[in-house]
Amino acid sequence: MTDARDAATPSTAVEGVALADLPKVSLHDHLDGGLRPGTIIELAAAAGVDVPESDPEALGGWFRAQSDSGSLVEYLKTFDLTIAVMQTEEGLRRVAREFVEDLHADGVLYGELRWAPEQHVQKGLSTDAAVEAVQAGIDEAVANVEAQGGWIRAGQLVSAMRHLDNGVEIAELALRHRDVGVHGFDIAGPEDGFPPSRMKDAFDLLLAEGLPITVHAGEAAGLASIRSALIDGHALRLGHGVRIREDIEIVSDDGEAVGVRLGRLAQWVRDRRMPLEVSPSSNLQTGAFAAWGSDFDDHPFDTLYQLGFAVTVNTDNRLMSGTSLTRELGLLSDAFGYDLDDLLTFQLNAAEGAFLPLEDRVELQARIEEGFGLD
Repeated sequence: MTDARDAATPSTAVEGVALADLPKVSLHDHLDGGLRPGTIIELAAAAGVDVPESDPEALGGWFRAQSDSGSLVEYLKTFDLTIAVMQTEEGLRRVAREFVEDLHADGVLYGELRWAPEQHVQKGLSTDAAVEAVQAGIDEAVANVEAQGGWIRAGQLVSAMRHLDNGVEIAELALRHRDVGVHGFDIAGPEDGFPPSRMKDAFDLLLAEGLPITVHAGEAAGLASIRSALIDGHALRLGHGVRIREDIEIVSDDGEAVGVRLGRLAQWVRDRRMPLEVSPSSNLQTGAFAAWGSDFDDHPFDTLYQLGFAVTVNTDNRLMSGTSLTRELGLLSDAFGYDLDDLLTFQLNAAEGAFLPLEDRVELQARIEEGFGLD
């Protein structure tokens, strides 16, 4: 498997425009996957948690190396360390504050921070206190950005761990905080063997109360997982969703592609412009598109884009992939020859799919177009 980080340094500009300066939207970004290595070292020392490296750069390298396994299950094991240092109000608040500040530095105008509060109660915090601590960090970061003349908005996606079966409890937690920072709901963790149908009661409750839902599906499991996310999970977006490619047939004649045939599931997702929260580097690390190759340019992202799917670009876990949205856009541009119009499309897709009221999405899209020089 080729690690995207082993490739040539990705482009930092397209058509002479610095990618770092382009306005972006981050829909799929895990809070416990985006810590600064230096912060982990400091919080670990205070909590008595062992770390494999005491130097921030070396620790960042350790996370990337551990994550390049080609397996989602192995990839997820790196979170044991980050979660261990996020067990106090102070730790959660700091991590959330720095997370949003790092989003702003990456050009993000709107970000959704997904995380599982049930994993952060090992030292006595209640899940409500944990959510409040994260929101305090988000609010502090937004205020800091605005004090420096910048602009960013961010919200929480409360996740239930799909293998712990606490779906209704976590859904009720999300609903309690929906007016004070929680923008939506997600399920995370091992996908294969833990279909969304296990938490159907939670999803039904959220649908009845009108809280938006996204579901990890089509990453470590295939079409059945995606179908369950839509039917049982009432998903408005698909977390990753790259294995929808399994429902697309390339029609060939004497070895030459002459057409494309979409299955009913793929056509449903495409025709309804359901956003796919694609995280290219992460997908390479976890083997999510191994059926089509092992290099970055084998990713089905471009196939889905050319066929009209509402693809969005995300980082998934900045720490584990050693990446940023700027870097992901550079990698995609290098692999598929995208220009500024393409990159604009990806951001507008994300803004349209954001778990925000319509008027806020319209404002966000206007800010994006202005940032791309379309005012």
